[in-house]
Order: sequence, then C-alpha cells, then structure tokens
Amino acid sequence: MAPNTPLTADQANARLHELTVIDVRTPGEYSSGHLPGAHNIPLDHLDAALPALRTAADRGALLVVCASGARSATACERLADQGINAATLTGGTSAWVQLGHDTHRPAGARTAWAMDRQVRIAAGSLVLTGLLAGQRWSAARWLSAGVAGGLVFSALTNTCGMSKILARLPHNQPGKTDLEATLAALAG
Repeated sequence: MAPNTPLTADQANARLHELTVIDVRTPGEYSSGHLPGAHNIPLDHLDAALPALRTAADRGALLVVCASGARSATACERLADQGINAATLTGGTSAWVQLGHDTHRPAGARTAWAMDRQVRIAAGSLVLTGLLAGQRWSAARWLSAGVAGGLVFSALTNTCGMSKILARLPHNQPGKTDLEATLAALAG
C-alpha cells in the first residue's frame, strides 16, 4: 500500500488480515460497532498514541477509520506530519456497514449516539432555546445566530468545533485502562 492511500471498504475488507486498524471515533461510537480487530484511539488522544502507532506502523500497514472518513483523514494528516504512514477508509464505517461487511461490538458495551447525531441534537436544542428565549429576551436570539454561524463555518472548513466539545463529555471518553491496554497492544 502506498503511503496515505485511501482504501475503499471492499479493498480494506480483502486486506483486513494484514492491516492494523485504528478507529478514531469516540469510545461510545466505537462500541456501537467497529471493524473486526480495530483498536480505539479517539482523535483527541492521537498525540499520546504516537509512539505506539509508530511501532505498529513499523510492523505493517495502518488503516485509520471513523464514521465518514473526515476524522480519519485528519488523523492520517497528523500521522504523516510525524512520519507515520497510514491509509484512511473511504466513506468510513458508514460505507463499511452499507456494503454489508462485518462489525464487532464489545459485549456489554454502552452505546452512545454517533457524533454527527450528537451535534445535530445539540445544535437543534441550542437554536430552539435561543428562539424560544428570544420571545422574552431579544438578546437570546444571538444564541441561535451563533449556532447557525458555527454550522456554516463547519460546512465551509469541514471541521466541527461542536463535535470537539462534545467529544470531551464523559460518555465519549475512553477509560484510562482501555486506552492504556490499546496502546500496550499496539506497542507490543
């Protein structure tokens, strides 16, 4: 595999036995279903995982996945900046599931909503709150305007500040022992 070459879900499925899969979604998203054998390292913990990822990349090809491919592309860029080659899964786990490929769920794992769904509920709730409160206090409408501006900025830059904030909520954070075990498995 050429450095940082994207793989389609079918290509990745055919080569799954030779790839080390890194899932950069939140632990809640990961527990809702992930590629077989995938290791969960949330995007905001990627820097701490660099030594283990470098070791894993020295042993074989890395495939980085997320829900749609956007976060995994960001992760691949950050890894490339550190001299670590990795490919991203085109279309993410959404494309993987759509093509009927197998996913795994940890037994007894709690399931959080996908990040895009968390963003939609948070943004919608804030806009609605701003509009309702704005009927009594006109300045509250600025909340709705701010969220709308943030959504436009998010679309134009293909980034999402709200998802970065929501990723810090407790249900989206890995347990300390979970992340340590993942890093040890990758480094070993």
